[in-house]
Amino acid sequence: MKRIVYFLYGCVCYLIFFGTFLYAVGFIGKFVVPRTLDGVATVPVSLAVAIDATLLLLFALQHSVMARRWFKERWTRIVPQPIERSTYVLFSSLALILLFSQWQPIGGVIWSVDDSIGQIALRVLFALGCVLVLLSTILLNHFDLFGIRQVWLYLLGRPYSSLPFETPGLYRVVRHPLYVGWILVFWMTPTMTIAHLLFSVATTAYIVLAIQFEERDLIDAHGDKYRQYKRTVPMLIPFPSRQTSAVPDPITREEL
Repeated sequence: MKRIVYFLYGCVCYLIFFGTFLYAVGFIGKFVVPRTLDGVATVPVSLAVAIDATLLLLFALQHSVMARRWFKERWTRIVPQPIERSTYVLFSSLALILLFSQWQPIGGVIWSVDDSIGQIALRVLFALGCVLVLLSTILLNHFDLFGIRQVWLYLLGRPYSSLPFETPGLYRVVRHPLYVGWILVFWMTPTMTIAHLLFSVATTAYIVLAIQFEERDLIDAHGDKYRQYKRTVPMLIPFPSRQTSAVPDPITREEL
C-alpha cells in the first residue's frame, strides 16, 4: 500500500509542477494567464519592489538549499528517500505559485520594440527558450529529474540507481542548456517593464550563482571527470574554439 501511495504522491507532485511550468510561461510571456509580470502598480513602487524581491529571494533559497547534498542527508531522515525528489519538486512549485499570486506589478516601460518583425523575432526566441528548457530535461531523463522514476522504481520494488550521463546533444555545446533556455525566456520580450527587468536581472543573477554551487557539488562527486568536462565545454555561451570533442567519457551526474 505504501508503494502505491508514494507513486500517487509522486504523480501529483509532477502534475503540480507541469501546471506551474505552463503558468510560468504565460506569466513571463504575458499571455493567457490572469496574472503576469506586468500591469499597473497597485501599491507604492518601493513596497512593490520589496515584495517582489522577497518573493524571488524565497524561491532562490528554497530551490538552492533543498538541492544541496548536506540538506538532502538531513531531509531524508524525515522524508523517505523514494519521494525526496518529488517533495523537492512540490516545494519548488509551491514557491513559484506563491510568487505568481503575490507578485506586484510596477508599471513603467524600459524599452519597447514596435517593429512587427522585431516582435516576432523576440517571440520566436522566447518560444525557443521554452522548448530548450523541456528538451534539456528530456536529454537527461525528464522523469528522473522530476521524481517520477524514483517512485516508479519503488512501486516495482527495485532499488534506485543514478543514471549514466553521456553529455548528449546540447550538453556537448554548453554545460547548462537548461539555464540557457530559461535566460531566453526571461529576456526575450518585446516590452521590458520595470517589474520584468527586476525579475530578469534577479533570476539571471541567481542562475549564475546557482551554477557555482551546483558545479562545486559535481566536482566533489565526480572529481577530474567533471573538471575535464568543465574545461572543454563552456558554461552558457558556446565558443566554437573550445575543444568540445574532448568531452570526457560518460559520468554519473546528480542533477541538483
